[in-house]
Amino acid sequence: MRRLGDLEAEIMDRLWRWQRPTTVREVVDDINRTRTVAYTTVMTVADILHRKGWLRRHKVGRAWAYEPVRGREDYTAGLMQDALGRSEDRQAALMRFVEHMSQEDFAALDAALRAVGREETAPAVEAGGER
Repeated sequence: MRRLGDLEAEIMDRLWRWQRPTTVREVVDDINRTRTVAYTTVMTVADILHRKGWLRRHKVGRAWAYEPVRGREDYTAGLMQDALGRSEDRQAALMRFVEHMSQEDFAALDAALRAVGREETAPAVEAGGER
C-alpha cells in the first residue's frame, strides 16, 4: 500500500474525523484556516483519491460530496503490513517493533492478539468444543 501524500492525508484526516459526506468547499475552507490551498487543487486530489478507491462520492447540487471507503485503521494496518512485508526477517522486525512500544501500545497489542485468538476458536466453542 502506498503511503498517502501530504494533501491526500490532510483530506482523508478531515473526512475520517468528520464521519460524514463532505464537499471540497468544506475541506478547502478548513485547510485554509492554517494555510492557503486552491479549491481546484483539493478538487483534483479528491478526484484522485476517488479513482484510487479511497473515496466514494455522490452529487449534492452541482458539487460532489465525498466520504471514505475505508477507515483510518485500515489504512494504518495496510502501512504496517507493507513495512513488515519488506523485512527479510519478519520475526526480528516484530521483535524490534515490540521492544520500542509504550506500555499502553503493548497492552493494546496484547488485547488485539487475545481477541483474534478468541475469534479463531469461537466456532469450536459453538460446536460444543472446549477451550
